[in-house]
Amino acid sequence: MTKSDTLEYGRVLDLVVAVLETDEPEDLWNLLAEHLLDVFASSTVSITEMHWADRTARTDGWAPKRIGTEISEHVERQVQQQHPLVGYLGGGGFRPVTVAQICDRWRGSACYDQAYQAFGTTQQLGLPLTTTRNTVRTVVLSRRGGDFGPRLLTMAERIQPLLSSADRQQHRLRQLRDAAAAAGAVSTVQRAVEHGLTPREVTVLSLLAEGLTAASIGRRLAISPHTVKRHLERIYRKLGTDNKVSAGLVARRMGLV
Repeated sequence: MTKSDTLEYGRVLDLVVAVLETDEPEDLWNLLAEHLLDVFASSTVSITEMHWADRTARTDGWAPKRIGTEISEHVERQVQQQHPLVGYLGGGGFRPVTVAQICDRWRGSACYDQAYQAFGTTQQLGLPLTTTRNTVRTVVLSRRGGDFGPRLLTMAERIQPLLSSADRQQHRLRQLRDAAAAAGAVSTVQRAVEHGLTPREVTVLSLLAEGLTAASIGRRLAISPHTVKRHLERIYRKLGTDNKVSAGLVARRMGLV
């Protein structure tokens, strides 16, 4: 990668690190969207969660300011029309890819026309985040003019693990916050931070309390088991324990999980 690309990667890494240390999950894509638009010279960026069973989708978008979920209907219509990325992701594709790479007749298709009419964009790049048997989450960057070239595809591949990890962190924090709100309790994350745990350590601890192994936690958060173990070492030290069983007991007694 060029020196400029290395600097851009460093900026994304710094942003992701900042995201992992915040207890406000909604900040994630507001922080990242503006930077992605700049790095990829795009006019719009969206993050979409598609559900395979009923072919529905929920989307947050920025063009370049946040336009929220207003474009979900537009994306659902493209899902129903078999947008090329739907077939690619449904077939197990996970590497970042441009629509032109996977669709010989992209220009002039119904999905192309809708994107152009709605946002004036002609090129799209899909950057998958997570995929399961039931759902897939992906970032889609769009712009007008020339396609995203090899340099930007390489950048997308390099930052994909960072974005995936940050996105899973956001999802877990939202689950914890919503569960606390439903129970009428103080946010688990807020309580944990008061005891010196970072939001990232809270997500690891919550999964540990569910009985997941380091390997399983790593898969859930898109990080390595070695990284999980480093988080656990810090958690044990902060809770005054030395194993996952006692850590779970202390965390429950303190109301952290």
